[in-house]
Amino acid sequence: MNSYRIHIQKLVLAALCLALCMVLPFLTGQIPEIGSMLSPMHIPVLLCGFICGPVWAALIGAVAPLLRFALFGMPPLFPAGAAMCFELAVYGLVSGLLYGSLPKKKASIYISLLTAMLVGRVVWGAVRMIISGVSGSAFTWAAFLSGAFTSAIPGIILHIVLIPLLVIALERALPWLKSGR
Repeated sequence: MNSYRIHIQKLVLAALCLALCMVLPFLTGQIPEIGSMLSPMHIPVLLCGFICGPVWAALIGAVAPLLRFALFGMPPLFPAGAAMCFELAVYGLVSGLLYGSLPKKKASIYISLLTAMLVGRVVWGAVRMIISGVSGSAFTWAAFLSGAFTSAIPGIILHIVLIPLLVIALERALPWLKSGR
C-alpha cells in the first residue's frame, strides 16, 4: 500500500477519533455517579496514538476539548478544559511514540498505555498548578491525587481493559496498521 493512501487513511481515522471525542461524553454522561469518571474523551485520543501515530494523536488531543467547548460548552474552558488540552495531547503523543518504537507485542500496548496515562496525568497536574498560580487559587497535593487518580479509578480501569482490546481488534481488521507506522 502506498504511503499517500496510508496517510489519507490515518487522516480519516484521526477525524473519526475527534468525532468520538465529541460524542462519547454524551453516552457516558447518562450513567449516574460515574459517567464523568470514565474519562470518555481519553479513549479516542489514546486509540488515535496507537493507530494514527503521535503527531495525529497529539493534535486530536489538543483540539478535542477546545472544539467540544466551542460546540457544547463543556468541558469548561478554564481551568478544566485548558488542562485537558495538554493532558490529552500528551496522552496521544506518548502512546503513539512508545507504541511506534516498541516491538509489536501485546505487552507493548500495555507499556505504552500505562506510561501515556501516567505522564498525561502528571502534565495535567502541572498545568493545573500553573493555572492555579496565575489565577491565585490553591491546587494542593490532595487535589492532584484526587483529580488525577482517586476519582479517575473507573476511567483508569476502563482504559486498561478496553484500549488493548480495541487496538488488537483494529490491527487484525486493518493489517496495514502494523506495517504502516
